Amino acid sequence: MIISTKAIAWNFDWRIYPLILSLALSACGVPSFQGERNSWKTYKNSRYGFEFPYPSNWEEVKPDNDDGIVFISPQKKSVEIRGWAGNQLLTNTNTSSNRKKSINPNFKNIQGIAGVMTVEIGTTESIVAIKFNQGGVKYYWQGKAPSSEFNDYYRFFYYIAQHYRLPQ
Repeated sequence: MIISTKAIAWNFDWRIYPLILSLALSACGVPSFQGERNSWKTYKNSRYGFEFPYPSNWEEVKPDNDDGIVFISPQKKSVEIRGWAGNQLLTNTNTSSNRKKSINPNFKNIQGIAGVMTVEIGTTESIVAIKFNQGGVKYYWQGKAPSSEFNDYYRFFYYIAQHYRLPQ
């Protein structure tokens, strides 16, 4: 049996094309989480010069020093993001007790700077963390959520981790 292509009817309603396009493009943008839409702000650390985006409605908790910051979700107090930095201490590398295993970089931020990302899945809470070493300073960022909801937050945390910027 031969079927003519002229006999196949294309019943696609082109009026819904803009809707399909907008849904596809929104999937590529900034992740939303827990059904909320937020504007974003950028935290800039005055002491070490790193920065990262955070949702504008998250509660800011400042530490006693200028090493970093913590932001807590207004919907769920057990969900947080934090960033901090510290100067690297010089140690005597000749003794075996001071040697540490080095981990090869497995992550790059949008600046192209290589770092190490780890994900720790715990029984009650889970954490995604990044670490960078640059110019004698160690830079850190982490996102934490209850383990039962970590999958809901991972894409959100990863977006912020990618946009964690170090001073040039």
